[in-house]
Amino acid sequence: MQKMDRNTIIGFVLMAVLLFVYLYTSTKNANELQAKKQIYDDSIAKVQAAATVDAAKAAQAPVLVVDSNSLQAGALTEEQTVVLENDLVKMVLTNKGGQPQKVELKKYKSYLNEPVRLFDNQTDRISYLVNDNGKAVSSADLYFQPGIKKEESGGVQSVVFNAIGKDGAQIQHRFSLPANSYFVDMSITLNGTPTLLTNNTLGLLWQMQLRQQEKDVSYERQQSQLCFQEGADYDYENLISSDDKKFEDKVKWISARQQFFNATLIAQDGLASGQSDWVSPTTDTVAEVALLKSNFSIPASGTTISLPLKFYFGPNDYKILRASNIDNLDKLVNLGQGFYSFVRPINQYIILPVFDFFKKFISSYGVVIMLLTIFIRVLTSPLVYSSYLSGAKMKALRPEIDQLKAKHGDDQQAFGMDQMKLFREAGVNPLGGCIPALLQIPIFFALYSFFNANVALRGESFLWAEDLSVYDAVIRFGFNIPLLGNHISLFTILAVVTSFLISLYGMANTPDQSNPALKYMPYIFPFMLLFIFNKLPSALTWYYTVSNVITLVLQFVIQKFIIDHDKIVAKLAENRKKPKSKSKWQERLEQMQESQRKVQELKQKGKSGQ
Repeated sequence: MQKMDRNTIIGFVLMAVLLFVYLYTSTKNANELQAKKQIYDDSIAKVQAAATVDAAKAAQAPVLVVDSNSLQAGALTEEQTVVLENDLVKMVLTNKGGQPQKVELKKYKSYLNEPVRLFDNQTDRISYLVNDNGKAVSSADLYFQPGIKKEESGGVQSVVFNAIGKDGAQIQHRFSLPANSYFVDMSITLNGTPTLLTNNTLGLLWQMQLRQQEKDVSYERQQSQLCFQEGADYDYENLISSDDKKFEDKVKWISARQQFFNATLIAQDGLASGQSDWVSPTTDTVAEVALLKSNFSIPASGTTISLPLKFYFGPNDYKILRASNIDNLDKLVNLGQGFYSFVRPINQYIILPVFDFFKKFISSYGVVIMLLTIFIRVLTSPLVYSSYLSGAKMKALRPEIDQLKAKHGDDQQAFGMDQMKLFREAGVNPLGGCIPALLQIPIFFALYSFFNANVALRGESFLWAEDLSVYDAVIRFGFNIPLLGNHISLFTILAVVTSFLISLYGMANTPDQSNPALKYMPYIFPFMLLFIFNKLPSALTWYYTVSNVITLVLQFVIQKFIIDHDKIVAKLAENRKKPKSKSKWQERLEQMQESQRKVQELKQKGKSGQ
């Protein structure tokens, strides 16, 4: 059986090329990253300097200070906080700026074993500028009247911050957190906008410092993106490979998305005339992913402006985001995007439902992945059988193909025509082994996206792997090896070894190849996997290992007990006796080959006549 025939090898090569393309497009040119390092350092310095200035201003009287009923002669300078929390989120709000002070997720830990923090107002803010006697003052610097938490029906917690100027202009920030939800509602209301705003325009700033949450910050940066819904379209920018985005249409939502978590700003009425700028560190010694700043201009009419907003601080969980009914918000979970968006339906309608089904009954995610692998292999078994059967047929025809090669020598045109004739007479499709292999490539890339984005795998251990969402480093070198990294993954080694065994088994059942490239590619491909897989999640390399073991078993069973070589030879002989009809494609192909043969003969005659 010709398992590793040319068509199957082409499928493997295409898989490797596509994976290399994916990894390459996820990274940034080293020279450009080095140039951005100084920009990043300058941005951090500015943020730290601003924090210092804020501390110095704390002793001064802010412009807009009041309680909810009357003006005050003096100014509030004391920061007071109030906590809104449910079973999922803890949000600390401060009257300084009337904004979140910090937001933590209760059910998730960072790589430091601390609660995942998605907002910290030392560097993060949601703010805008207001006028004070001709001066522009950031709302983040204003001390609002301390808010009082209220319990509403349905377990909703809310708090209101108010600030009133001496001229009667009023600012109100209202926050509400529903029970068992990662979504937080915020409304900004300004009364007296002609006094408070310049040109009746609210300039909204959303600034986020994306902090390292995973063990491998370099890989986390590669997976982090600015995602947004602009007009009716969803799009994204890789934070490591670009540095700004201008919005031409209204933005319904904008998200700072890391590998497994995101902070998203949602505007019910849309945000217009916006731009985002960001910069990522260039060294793994910095425990930060990117610094992101987004500015939007919101026109105001009349004397009052009301801006309803919503935040999502939580995991990249497909079910939660899908249930929000917010257009395309579920695409924050990368189940396939960009060039690889064709695999997203496979993940949505096959991989994810099957994974969730097994997860209901089995607590070990490693076992769930094994069962998912078995399911996929059973689903694709007709393709695998078809591929093996095609290889067996090609093997049966190999002696006759070798005779044709000897007959025609270097005349490739004549050989090609006779070979196609042989295939047609025997009823063999020469692409029968290639198409099934190519059809399995989308499944591989679907799983590549799925295991990279599935937050359920985060922190889940299996065998020696402490966390299935990252590589299982059984050996660390203490230094970097080009292309390989600073460690060795045992699941990667198993994937490479089983791939090599498949190659050996296939070559043992394949006639000698005259083409050196095809002869040695089955050995080169497993070696390539070592460098491709070593930094990938152990869930993916575990899947690949299980899949390879199943392939080895299938190869042995199909060859020894299912495919009968004598029956195949007899079937081919029977096919030769049947009347054959040519398809239009075959007719055109033969006409083209015949034309090429005649041209070649004319050239040979021309040379001999000289």
